[in-house]
Parts: sequence; structure tokens; C-alpha cells
Amino acid sequence: MQTTLIIIVICMIISAFFSASEMAFSSLNRVRIKSMAEHGDGKAQMVLKMLDKYDDLLSTILVGNNVVNILCSSMATVLFIALLDEARGPGVATIVTTVVVLLFGEISPKSIAKESPEKFAMALASILNVLVKLFTPINWLFGLWKKMLSLIIKKSDEQGITEAELLTYVDEAQQGGGIDEQEGSLIRSALSFTDLEVQDIFTPRIEIVSISMEMSNKEIENIFMDSGYSRLPIHNGDIDQIVGTLYQKDFYRHVIYGSCKLEDVVRPAFFTSKYKPIGDLLKELQHDKQHIAIVIDEYGCTAGLVTMEDILEEIVGDIWDEYDVVSDDIVTLEDGTYQVAGTCNVEELFDFLGHKKEFDVITVNGWLMEVLGHIPAVGDVVEEDGFTVTVTKSNGRRAEQVHVVKK
Repeated sequence: MQTTLIIIVICMIISAFFSASEMAFSSLNRVRIKSMAEHGDGKAQMVLKMLDKYDDLLSTILVGNNVVNILCSSMATVLFIALLDEARGPGVATIVTTVVVLLFGEISPKSIAKESPEKFAMALASILNVLVKLFTPINWLFGLWKKMLSLIIKKSDEQGITEAELLTYVDEAQQGGGIDEQEGSLIRSALSFTDLEVQDIFTPRIEIVSISMEMSNKEIENIFMDSGYSRLPIHNGDIDQIVGTLYQKDFYRHVIYGSCKLEDVVRPAFFTSKYKPIGDLLKELQHDKQHIAIVIDEYGCTAGLVTMEDILEEIVGDIWDEYDVVSDDIVTLEDGTYQVAGTCNVEELFDFLGHKKEFDVITVNGWLMEVLGHIPAVGDVVEEDGFTVTVTKSNGRRAEQVHVVKK
């Protein structure tokens, strides 16, 4: 009887070992283990090799776990028949064994292993590696069985990780404290970067500060000083005839303090479509060593411009320098309402308000023009998705500011 009890205890220990191993290897962070292996951790390298042959590992764990559980059940039946009788012993043995195996052989070890799966996997890797080699013939038979099943049950096409899944991982990592809010925001911006087109971020034609070839040096100098920009588009006649870009340093070095003519220091203009993905445009700007792209509409006229800084801001957020006037497109007022710039991206506004929608226009002003059917004027009101939008400032050609109230 004492020997039987010892065998049962040993079986429970081994069952706990296999259960903890199964949980550790199924829930560990493969990226973390790979990083540790690349830094020379021998245990992590062993775990990584075992993960590459996960089917053999899983087969070993399941076979071993079932063998010891069945042996434990058999020994418990023998023990309780000896303690009670042949009529009551098997029933009591079944109940007791089920509770003990679930509690000490399954639930407890798996719960503990799930807390630190990488640590457990590396601690148990050496023993499991030996067992996998010992179970090679059995694993080979199960491998054949798996191949037979695969002929009957067709495997669905494997898909890589989607953007939505990756965003979920980012949210979980942020909630778990693995990354902070700023890092999470940076990753989300990088993921959404490829979805944006030039028209989503460009500076519209009406806001372009430009230089004319007919201007005097003094006028050009004043524009550079007033705007604070180091590069400006230069046109011949009107803004639809942009011929290039003038760099402030070139203007002062070679025109003001040199002997060159203005046309000699103008750099070639870089033109693009408003439908081009900003990721593609960034590569082109880098290849051509350009910082400004002139956006052309379907009629060949100037629609606006986009800078490399505009593109980078979509990843890292607003980049302010000493000449920028810091302002927010959406300002939350003390009474819980919102003051919104007419140039604010309308999709970003509705995302901020908790209503994800898609629009055919870019700005709040464009949306108001579409809904109202005319140029927004002060006092115009639009009701949308439980919000009241009132135009509070207009220059006669566009809404410059609106007031948003949640019903």
C-alpha cells in the first residue's frame, strides 16, 4: 500500500511537470525568446530549436502526461479497493483521482507556468529535450497519423498577422506595461502611415507662401523673414506656374552676398499627385534629395504642397520649431464643448468625438460646404450624429472656426 501511494505521488509530480511544460511552451512570447537567444542565452536557444519542432514536443508532452495520469488512476483504484472493497473502491478512486489530477496535475501547474512561461520553458527545456529524443519512435508514428489526417482534412490557407491583430497586440502590450502610451501611439501611427495619401496631409493652395520671379531681392528677403520658412516655392507669373524651390541659404549666399542671379540658384521643382501614398512619396523625396513636393490636380494646376516634415509628422506627431505658432485644431472648452478650426481634418474630428466615419472631403470646411450646399457663413448650423456644429468665424470664402456641442 505504501509503494502504491508513492507511485501515485510520483505520477502527480510528473503530470504537473508535463502540464506546466505544455502551458509554458504554448503561451511563451516567441519574439522575447528569440531576442534572448540572439544575445547568447543557451537555454533560450534550446527552447527556440524545440519550438521549430513543436509537433514532436507536443506529442511527447501529451503522451507522457496521459501515461502518468492513467497509471495514477490505476494505482488509485488498487489503493482504494484495498482500503474499502471491490464494490466501492473503483467509484471512490475515480472521484478522488479526478479531483487530485485536476487540482495538482492540471490547474495549479498550468496557472503557475502561465505567469512566467519563458522562465518555465527555459527551466524545463533540458529534460524535455531528452524526452523528445526518447519518444522519437512514438513521435514518428504520430507524424504519419498527422499526414494521413491532412489528406482527409484540407488545411485552410495560412495568413500572416493582420494590421488589426497587430494593433490589438500593441493595445495589450500597453495595458500590460510593456510599452508606454507614447510608444504605443508611435507604433499605431507607423501602422496607419501606409493608408494615407498626399491629399490627407498637404497644405492647400490658399495657404501656400510663395515667391515670384519678378519680385525684388528685398521683397523676397521680407517674405523669408515674415514666413520663417527656409524653403519656398517660386513661380513665374502665378502660382500655377511653379518653376522650382528657392532655399534661403542659397538666396543669401549666392544672390544677396554673391553675384548670382535669382534664376541661377532656383532648384528644380518636384511635382506629385494628391492621390499618391505618402510612403511612396517619402521614398521619392529621399531618392531625389528633395524636401518639398508641389501637389498637382487633374487639370495640371497647383493644388497645394507637402513637405517631408508633413510626412514625418504623421509618424512622430507635430514638429514645432521656433517660428511655429503652436495651435490645436480641436480645443476642449471649460463647458465641455469644442472649438474646432475649419482646416481640421473632418475624419480626425469625428474620431475624436467617438464617431468613426469616412468622408469624400478632407476638412471640416469642405464637409460643411458639402452639407450646406453653399459657402459656410457665421451662424450656419449643422446637426450630425448627436452633435451640433455652428460656424463661429468665416472669411467669406471658407469657415475658419466652428463650435461643436454634444447633445
